[in-house]
Amino acid sequence: MTPCEDLQPVDAFLLISRHVVTPEGVLPAAVHVIGERIVGVLPLDALPDLPRRDLGDLVLLPGLVDTHVHVNQPGRTAWEGWATATAAAAAGGVTTLIDMPLNSSPVTTSPAALEAKRRAATDEPLRVDVGYWGGAVPGNAAALGALTADGALGAKAFLCHSGIDDFPASDADTLLAALEALGAADAPLLLHAELEREELIDRKALALLAADDYRVWLEARPPTFEEHAVAEAIALASRTGARVHVVHLSAASALPMLRRAKDAGLPITVETCPHYLGLTAEEVGRGQTLYKCAPPIREASNRELLWDGLRQGTIDFIVSDHSPCTPDLKHLESGDFTAAWGGIAGLQLSLPVIWTEARQRGFGLQDVARWLSAGPAAFARLGDKGAIQAGRHADLVAFDPAAQWVPGTDDVRFKNKTSPWLGRSLVGRPVATWLRGALVWDNGTDVGPARGRECLKES
Repeated sequence: MTPCEDLQPVDAFLLISRHVVTPEGVLPAAVHVIGERIVGVLPLDALPDLPRRDLGDLVLLPGLVDTHVHVNQPGRTAWEGWATATAAAAAGGVTTLIDMPLNSSPVTTSPAALEAKRRAATDEPLRVDVGYWGGAVPGNAAALGALTADGALGAKAFLCHSGIDDFPASDADTLLAALEALGAADAPLLLHAELEREELIDRKALALLAADDYRVWLEARPPTFEEHAVAEAIALASRTGARVHVVHLSAASALPMLRRAKDAGLPITVETCPHYLGLTAEEVGRGQTLYKCAPPIREASNRELLWDGLRQGTIDFIVSDHSPCTPDLKHLESGDFTAAWGGIAGLQLSLPVIWTEARQRGFGLQDVARWLSAGPAAFARLGDKGAIQAGRHADLVAFDPAAQWVPGTDDVRFKNKTSPWLGRSLVGRPVATWLRGALVWDNGTDVGPARGRECLKES
């Protein structure tokens, strides 16, 4: 089976831009597309006589690959669903998303649950390509081989309570058993890296804080939770030699040990998210529960160290961790951080958020393409994705890097319009998106039929 099922082919055409972002650099070029694939990146002085779209000074980027999305369907479709999530993805230049094993119901911890999720997805109009992570929980190690054989790209586990009772935390024995099964399939174990240690929390001090004070959440999830969990992840990678991945790193204090592990050649990778790179604890006002997530958004000084981690390559790539819920679960009226659901909705806005922040720190468009496309594609072993290069899928996004805008509820396509990014000034905006050679979103409008398909790991 090929990594992604083919779409119906379309005629050959050219996409021309003064700023095509390729692995070799940003250059004026024409991207030559035949059917689903890029067949060449051509200089502008010798172009074949083909239909073309000249993007002018708009940037042409590879389609984003977001390997950390909570679609929540089946079971919690009121939170999000395949139709709305993939529409939001296409509008944000995301051409491939990989769904997490929760918060759907059933959670994706067995082949039967994976099949239920696959049925739910194929019954909906998919506007981008999709894939699935399985889940590792106590007692299901024997199912992980079948899950990966059936198409799951790997499995996720929690070192703390997941927020969903039917996806319990894993202990050391569970993780070792999972890694044995996943290692045999050359599939990664994704770890929510927080180890809750009661002795690290000052409960008396927390009791003095009001429930609408962000510190009641921030100080209940200290960086030491992540440090202990990352140390456990490194130990697992060292002991087993299997691929271990730290999801949504928030605590920059864990970066030095991760750097040492990478320098030692351990098979460990790391992601972080736009909300940790663009938001700070200092800006969270009383009762602003839209900012609650796990691990928490930390201080501005921590944010800058995460950017340093990207610069040094310790952090491999950036994903949205789009984790929406219905507005009532955010307890917006009471502003109670202890009761609110923890998750940030932002699938559609990763590219403008990261560009807004990256450009201020001296990073360029190639960096953004590496973090949001090439890096996650390589991690998920999606060899057709992630770069503007001959032979790859023609997954492309036209991007206006100078557009200044403030996203509002009418702009976003995800289901529940509750996000700290709404009303925030951003620079850079996707203009059009092509999925495997087919234009699927253009200037605020869905184009053509829904064309998304399931992606599988390259063989």
